[in-house]
Amino acid sequence: MSFEVFEKLEAKVQQAIDTITLLQMEIEELKEQNNNLNQQVQQAAGNSESVVRENQHLKEEQLVWQERLRALLGKMEEV
Repeated sequence: MSFEVFEKLEAKVQQAIDTITLLQMEIEELKEQNNNLNQQVQQAAGNSESVVRENQHLKEEQLVWQERLRALLGKMEEV
């Protein structure tokens, strides 16, 4: 009778070990996914900064062209 109890206990211990092993594997997978997502976030932030800088540059360029166009139109009106 105590042998049966020992076998049941051993089965439960083995089941617990298997569950812990699976959970550890899942944790490692989630850590890897988390690292990948963090890298993607950093890349997106870098890309965002680049786009903002480019946008600012284009706005400044647009203002320069507008001023040049206004100057040309002013000269044409004088003629």
